[in-house]
Amino acid sequence: MNIYTTLKIGDHHVNHCEDYLMTSEIGTDRILCAVMDGCSMGSDSYFASTLTGKILRKISKEHCYREFASKQSSDLKTSIEEIMSQLFRELRFLKNTLLLAREEVLNTLLIGIIDTRHRAGEFLCIGDGLISINSRLTEFEQNDKPDYLGYHLEEDFNNWYKNQQQRISAEGINDFSVATDGIFTFKKFDNNIYQEPGNIVDYLLMDTAGSHNSNMLDRKLTEIQDEYGLKPTDDLAIIRGIL
Repeated sequence: MNIYTTLKIGDHHVNHCEDYLMTSEIGTDRILCAVMDGCSMGSDSYFASTLTGKILRKISKEHCYREFASKQSSDLKTSIEEIMSQLFRELRFLKNTLLLAREEVLNTLLIGIIDTRHRAGEFLCIGDGLISINSRLTEFEQNDKPDYLGYHLEEDFNNWYKNQQQRISAEGINDFSVATDGIFTFKKFDNNIYQEPGNIVDYLLMDTAGSHNSNMLDRKLTEIQDEYGLKPTDDLAIIRGIL
């Protein structure tokens, strides 16, 4: 599988990119992908997104070690629940240890585990985000009021998790993407004359031109800027995989 990523600060942001992304092996023929979007109304929201990504990277490594030692792996639904449970516990521990306010641990999370051998995937969205699987788009939109994970860290995980409805189970995956909602914010940034733009979402998440380059998404963003005169006004994180 080829993995492509891009992380770009929005044109309306100045100091920090509040989005973050991570990819990591999480066992034999399995990849964990996640994009995070910090709450702009929160405090140091880039920190919350980055912290979540770093914890997920740590969890991925631990899952790899356990699988290697036990020679066993869980099904995808069980795996993603185990990962979320550990993330829940570790975020709560760090929040309490560092005496963080709730506003300092607010970010969206769109996470997926992909089994590259069986071309299957399990996805979960906490808050807003966009998933593309074999050119089929699923947008999770919460009207600019995302239900952040940080709101629930003091709750019982099992009760919280069973109420999560923003899930997708997929088989026969050939091409998938996960993206933060910055993908919907492309706008003109000057008064110059450019080509009429095509469908930006399709171009980034479905078009395979340039897939021989590992920086395909970065190149596409440059082309969108240079040829169409468009930039995302909000921060943007995309992970795309082509099997």
